[in-house]
Amino acid sequence: MYVVALTAVLLTLALALARGLKGPTIYDRILAANMAGTKTVLLIAVVGFLTDRPDFLDLALVYVLMNFIGTFAILKYVQHGDLGAARPPRSKASAP
Repeated sequence: MYVVALTAVLLTLALALARGLKGPTIYDRILAANMAGTKTVLLIAVVGFLTDRPDFLDLALVYVLMNFIGTFAILKYVQHGDLGAARPPRSKASAP
């Protein structure tokens, strides 16, 4: 039964990586990379469960946070071309 879970996670991880390589737009590729990161977290959690190592769940949680923050950083870089770009100040004339 556990082999089925590992196989399913690995199969969906391979499909996410294939979509990342094929994706026609940059946003498809970013979404595929995020999905591959999520599948990696699932793989870490399943392996931790199978090997009776609960500390793997801590590693999976850290990887989730890194994946989440990394995805937003990449999206900001793609949108603005710079990670440190601030929003332009609003003028008082355009304020409601």
